Amino acid sequence: MKPSELRAKDLAQLNQELTDLLKAQFNLRMQIATQQLTNNSQLKKTRRDIARVRTIMAQKATGK
Repeated sequence: MKPSELRAKDLAQLNQELTDLLKAQFNLRMQIATQQLTNNSQLKKTRRDIARVRTIMAQKATGK
């Protein structure tokens, strides 16, 4: 997800996006544990998306 797309959203939408990403991360971790995940790069992409959302939420909270 692009940062410009995230900046266009309000805090409620960002919270929903964060919740969805955290659920996706949990599901990917479970797939790794059960040896069902074939593309390990998905976990890295999800972690980075979570970091992007949290960063933009912090920026909006401080008013930048």
